[in-house]
Amino acid sequence: MGALSLWCPPPEPAAEAIRLRVLSLGAGVQSTTLALMAAHGAVGPMPHCAVFADTGWEPEAVYRHLAWLMAPGVLPFPVHVVSAGDLRADLQAGVRGQRRASIPAYTRTVIPPGTVVPLVGEDGQGGTVVVGTRVLPAGRVTIGMIRRQCTGDYKVVPIRRKVRELAGIAGRRSPTVPAVEQWIGISLDEAARMKPSVEGWQVNRWPLVERRMTRRDCLLWLTRHGYPEPPRSACIGCPFHSDAHWRRLRDGDPDAWVDAVVVDRAIRTGFRGIRGEVYLHRSAVPLDEADLTTDADRGQLDLWPNECEGLCGV
Repeated sequence: MGALSLWCPPPEPAAEAIRLRVLSLGAGVQSTTLALMAAHGAVGPMPHCAVFADTGWEPEAVYRHLAWLMAPGVLPFPVHVVSAGDLRADLQAGVRGQRRASIPAYTRTVIPPGTVVPLVGEDGQGGTVVVGTRVLPAGRVTIGMIRRQCTGDYKVVPIRRKVRELAGIAGRRSPTVPAVEQWIGISLDEAARMKPSVEGWQVNRWPLVERRMTRRDCLLWLTRHGYPEPPRSACIGCPFHSDAHWRRLRDGDPDAWVDAVVVDRAIRTGFRGIRGEVYLHRSAVPLDEADLTTDADRGQLDLWPNECEGLCGV
């Protein structure tokens, strides 16, 4: 298993210090499996509750699945739904110069031929200095990526706020030892997404990794217990989608596909401080014109491990 075999769980906080055990519920395969395993007594101690952060832009299948999880008799603990706003609406407001949601969208900047660009050299002290200029004989296209703050703004912050409220520490000085244990549904095959809590009052726990369960193991567990396969939990227009996911959206959920295409067109220009045009697809072309026919997405990087806190897609 390579580096993953070296993973060991962090020291457990004193049991008497933990006031709240909360499951961060994304309503995807892994977090659903974790919630249902807790309901079956296959992992414990039983969490006091789960928290789902709603960005307002999840596929309808996710909302239907969440409603089922919250139905009487499915889970023995409550699910709290929190929100920091409508991500889709905030994206469109950003085009009008209002509040802008910062998603990891792609920018395409065209530098025309004949543009004068600086030549940079070293200054002898380890720094850089402009040593001259040159004229570009041909045009140049550069593709960049906007800073991602959506996970923090629409997932981490509202969950943290609710957890502090449930733990009875909202508006108070934080405890000096962990008072909250947060369960996160990362599986063994995504262990690179594991990040310790930055809060001294909270400790993160990854029960699926403790049990060395992969996403496939989660699906097998759900099948053995007669549960349906949960949908992929990720925003409809997330720029981290692979071509395979975009194809599934286009071919299997036409309403969501049209929604993503509409938003992709809407965000093309208008964001303050952003140079160039903005796109949802990594090729920086309109989504409905992007080539999604590559077999197994050859050469395409998996960007999900970069997702902060591991709170999306699970």
